[in-house]
Amino acid sequence: GAQSLVKDYFNGFFLLLENQVRVGDVVEVAGKSGLVEEMTLRYLRLRDYEGSVHFVPNSLITTVTNKSRGYAYAVIDVSIAYRENVEEVFGVMREVGVQLRASEAFSTKIIEDIDIAGVQDWADSAVVIRCRFKVMPLEQWSVRRAYLYRLKKAFDAAGIEIPYPHLTVYAGQ
Repeated sequence: GAQSLVKDYFNGFFLLLENQVRVGDVVEVAGKSGLVEEMTLRYLRLRDYEGSVHFVPNSLITTVTNKSRGYAYAVIDVSIAYRENVEEVFGVMREVGVQLRASEAFSTKIIEDIDIAGVQDWADSAVVIRCRFKVMPLEQWSVRRAYLYRLKKAFDAAGIEIPYPHLTVYAGQ
């Protein structure tokens, strides 16, 4: 027990000294994610999205993923039907991205224009296109939700199918 306590204090000292984590950061440590509410030499207290509080002993922290530093990326995978024109979809995605960035609510949250990486995957029922926005820290989730909401409306208006799993049965030749 004493060894664990010493390890907690030792790891806690380096977490504080190296400024890896600060109160108010959103981090992932020891399999838990959340907002850092308290840091001591003994433990890290996190509150997750559902409001649950996690006390993580510093001795269990081997890797820290800090989602609050500098900037983040809102990474978005968009599924379209195989029959859709990919270039046309890229155009709609860019247009919606420009409109989102120009909006009053998101102009200060989005740092750079949309970056469309291209076709990410050929899934069972869909072609998956990956894109991302460079955003202010902790804004990746709100930008992602707003973009998907606006993109759904734009796809509906343009007649672009968002696929669902389906099966075609042939009864012979």
